[in-house]
Amino acid sequence: MMNYILVSQFAEKYGISERTARNYCAKGKVEGAFLTGKTWNIPADAVLPKRYSTKVKASPLLDALREQKASKLKGSIYHRTQIDLTYNSNHIEGSRLTHDQTRHIFETNTIGITDTAVNVDDIVETINHFRCIDHIIEHAEEVLTENYIKQLHLLLKNSTSDSQKDWFAAGDYKRLPNEVGGMENTLPKDVHREMKALLKSYNMQKTHSFEDILDFHVHFEAIHPFQDGNGRVGRLLMFKECLNHRHIPFIITDELKMFYHRGLREWGKINGCLIDTCLTAQDKYKALLDYFKIKY
Repeated sequence: MMNYILVSQFAEKYGISERTARNYCAKGKVEGAFLTGKTWNIPADAVLPKRYSTKVKASPLLDALREQKASKLKGSIYHRTQIDLTYNSNHIEGSRLTHDQTRHIFETNTIGITDTAVNVDDIVETINHFRCIDHIIEHAEEVLTENYIKQLHLLLKNSTSDSQKDWFAAGDYKRLPNEVGGMENTLPKDVHREMKALLKSYNMQKTHSFEDILDFHVHFEAIHPFQDGNGRVGRLLMFKECLNHRHIPFIITDELKMFYHRGLREWGKINGCLIDTCLTAQDKYKALLDYFKIKY
């Protein structure tokens, strides 16, 4: 028997306004939704329609990433993005794998010869990060929701030692208070409320500028919704949103790490620090696009 939910429940589930949810129903964009009097009945398993389905087409970069992912093309922008984004994002969080080891894992599914001990979690999270990148490429045009973000976290932390701990919630919000850089962030009991408000505010915007994406990232990191993995999930979401809204994505490299963290701390007072850092990273990715002759 089909179960139905109300507009308010559908809106809360996907972090959108009730008005937007009603508009989707009225325009026939929510499959199976029907009116009873003035009340919309929405199938409980109904999915959020693509908000930007009226766009002409995906960007040349997103098309290239999807085609090369499907063909497993080596020596491509997809190949380079997987290795560079995974190495740098993991390295920021303390992974001891080298760039060559990361490349070797991606290309051969082995660690290669090494004369030093290798942390198993570093390997597992590297493989998981490759899968996260595949996920954001395939689902780049989907609207951000709490479920989408939790799924990304689950992909990242699956089968790690953290995921085996009773107090650690892989794919769900944190259960214990935590801090980052000596700064307190949102308490576990408030995470759902603050994430819901952040997503509602972000998704209600008709267009998303480069600065809007950075602003979302700063607030996401300030909430710090997961026990661990917040930085990597947050940077993956930035990359995904750049692909979705036709901005050139970027990779925060080791030499930019200090400026990136400073930019996060100073956002709201001096936004230029983070903006300049990300634009510098964007210029480096542009150079890759030029090399691979991909238009932007």
